[in-house]
Parts: sequence; C-alpha cells; structure tokens
Amino acid sequence: MPMDIRLGDVLELKKTHPCGAKEWSVLRVGMDFKLKCLGCGREVMAPRSKVEKSIKKVKREGETL
Repeated sequence: MPMDIRLGDVLELKKTHPCGAKEWSVLRVGMDFKLKCLGCGREVMAPRSKVEKSIKKVKREGETL
C-alpha cells in the first residue's frame, strides 16, 4: 500500500544528501518521485519504493508539528 505523499510535502529522509541536508520537497508524484533538495537545490528522480523506505518524517503545508 503506497504512502500518502502529495505535491508540496517536505520529506525528511534517513540519510543526508552530500550537501548535508536531510529535507526534500516533492515536485512530482507517481511511480517515481521528483524531489528537490532543500539544502542545495538539486533535483532528482527516484523510484517510489526506494523513497518510501527511506522516509523518516512527512511535513505538510498547514500542519503543526
């Protein structure tokens, strides 16, 4: 069962990007995710299954944490 990930969500992943950031913004959702690193701005495409396994936390616009 796929997770409920939406456009504009911010994902905190388990591993850090080489720039040191752990947070990624979701730009595209489908079989693949298009993610933008919030540290350096790099955009990557990654398979949904791989991304879902590495998610630590999902932050939504308008939700209090």
